[in-house]
Amino acid sequence: MTDDRIEGAVRKGVGHVQDAVGGLVGDEGTQIKGKLNQAGGSVQDAYGKARGAVESKAKDLHGEFEDFAKRHPHTAVGMGVSLGFLLGLLVARSRD
Repeated sequence: MTDDRIEGAVRKGVGHVQDAVGGLVGDEGTQIKGKLNQAGGSVQDAYGKARGAVESKAKDLHGEFEDFAKRHPHTAVGMGVSLGFLLGLLVARSRD
């Protein structure tokens, strides 16, 4: 679990408490703060989930490329040179 997910869950929980306390004592301001904290916590939790998924996928892809490069070093170098050449052409054209 990422820090964003933990902080989001805590913020969401605090929001639930604020909303409930505000409702019990009749303080609309506290209820509104609670609802905002719940929403913010949900967003932060969703961001943490997405970030974790992207980091996991990036690690998987890096491992796959590393394995490919070990099995086919000449092909990997050729791909790198070709990519560098194409990027150089794009940069040179963007300056014109």
